[in-house]
Amino acid sequence: MPRTAPKLIPASQECKDCPIRHRAVCAKCEPDELDALEQIKFYRSFEAGQTVVWAGDSMEFVASVVTGIGTLSQTMEDGRRQMVGLLLPSDFVGRPGRDTSAYDVTAATDVVMCCFRRKPFQDMMLRTPHIGQRLLEMTLDELDAAREWMLLLGRKTAREKISSLLCIIARRDASLKLSRSGGSMSFDLPLTREAMSEYLGLTLETVSRQMSALRKEGLIVTEGKRHIVIPDFDLLLEETGDDSDGGFLV
Repeated sequence: MPRTAPKLIPASQECKDCPIRHRAVCAKCEPDELDALEQIKFYRSFEAGQTVVWAGDSMEFVASVVTGIGTLSQTMEDGRRQMVGLLLPSDFVGRPGRDTSAYDVTAATDVVMCCFRRKPFQDMMLRTPHIGQRLLEMTLDELDAAREWMLLLGRKTAREKISSLLCIIARRDASLKLSRSGGSMSFDLPLTREAMSEYLGLTLETVSRQMSALRKEGLIVTEGKRHIVIPDFDLLLEETGDDSDGGFLV
């Protein structure tokens, strides 16, 4: 993928008005702490398909995804590539204290990130316990989600994989909109069928077939290329193979 430069965007949006404020790394910050973050933040935008950072490259910044979807992937020596994670709005990119990126980070859709130079952010973490506390919570949630994903890739059927992915995205979308999960839900599917197949370890034909089956059975309704309506979230949840609590963290 081309190493095109990201676009820098003036940091005109105040932290208190940010759409991911209640879920991001700054969620627990007091007003004075937000003011301090305002002084060191900047925005970057990446076009769909553009690489944010390559595995092994120097990671000079950390960031929160504001809008759009990113992917984490690893490439083996023989060229085989596996997508190992999704970056949804409010997810954190990079690790304070780590100089290089462990994964290829790619914009699956057009992405806007709220960025902080790594060293100033690390220094602020030492002075601002609320940031460190929230980052720990997010890291532990990420660990739980990774363990759940091991179950999905290793044991779930194609139908359960597709249903699980749709439920994950629907729940995150509802959380960002501060709306309740359940009943009828709708969202814009951020991934192409090709990206879904790569992420879930399925063929493109299998993804298309399973999506068609869910649509024919009335578990989902598609409007246009990307808009998905789930008439009854609990019914779709039953197709994921998860326990009664729903399994995945969001």
